[in-house]
Amino acid sequence: MPPSPAPGLLLLTGAAGGLGRLLREPLAALCGPAQRYAGLRLSDLGAEPATPDWQRCDLGERAATERLLHGVAAVVHLGGVALESPFEGICDANIRGVFHLYEAARLAGTRRIVFASSNHVTGCYPQGEMLGPSSPPRPDGFYGVSKLFGEAMAQLYWDRYGIESVCLRLGSVTARPEDRRALATWLSHGDLLRLVRAALQAPAVACLTVYGVSANPGRWWSEAGWAQLGYAPQDSAEPWRAALQDLTPTPDSPMARLQGGSFLGLGPFPREP
Repeated sequence: MPPSPAPGLLLLTGAAGGLGRLLREPLAALCGPAQRYAGLRLSDLGAEPATPDWQRCDLGERAATERLLHGVAAVVHLGGVALESPFEGICDANIRGVFHLYEAARLAGTRRIVFASSNHVTGCYPQGEMLGPSSPPRPDGFYGVSKLFGEAMAQLYWDRYGIESVCLRLGSVTARPEDRRALATWLSHGDLLRLVRAALQAPAVACLTVYGVSANPGRWWSEAGWAQLGYAPQDSAEPWRAALQDLTPTPDSPMARLQGGSFLGLGPFPREP
């Protein structure tokens, strides 16, 4: 019997951001001798101390992204613009950058991508309406549109080239829930770690989209796909209900009526020169 192929690297993009910093140590535990991955490669556009595992990369640059993916078996992709903002910046980082990432993965033989999508893909549904991954998209802005594009790229590269993806429609990832909306949308730091680990380790995911949210009794998103991943959230926003239930925008605001919350208060933006 021929020997098993040597494990490749695990790549974390957006490693200098808040979620990236949170995930570095837990993902490093999956790497090393006798582990799933040979090592952890960290990348971001921002400056970080020069270390052997750090590689600065602008995902808007195709050749640089291809170099970044060399030797990579799996990716946790957090890189890109993380807020609603003018389209030009989102297009370069979140649309062109995602194309570069998937094409570089195809060339490198990368086997799986965990893509940080967003609940803002469906942010124009009314608050309280239960949604699942198969609900028709209703993005609440350019950011949501860019994440929908990323999910479509994931499907294309599975159907055409066999690259598995798990698209995580993340909710409100904070240390603790911060307003009434978060009673439904909160994803604790601990549950984020559990979700990403499950998305990397679950067998035969093909191209799977799931919502990333904690076990909040009032959540608006179904648990479809969680069992396939082996994800079981352990935290809940419910203990904060009394303190947060009155923290909401004025009732006539779309931020108070629609699931996208504060993102619906951003834009339109002035035309960039």
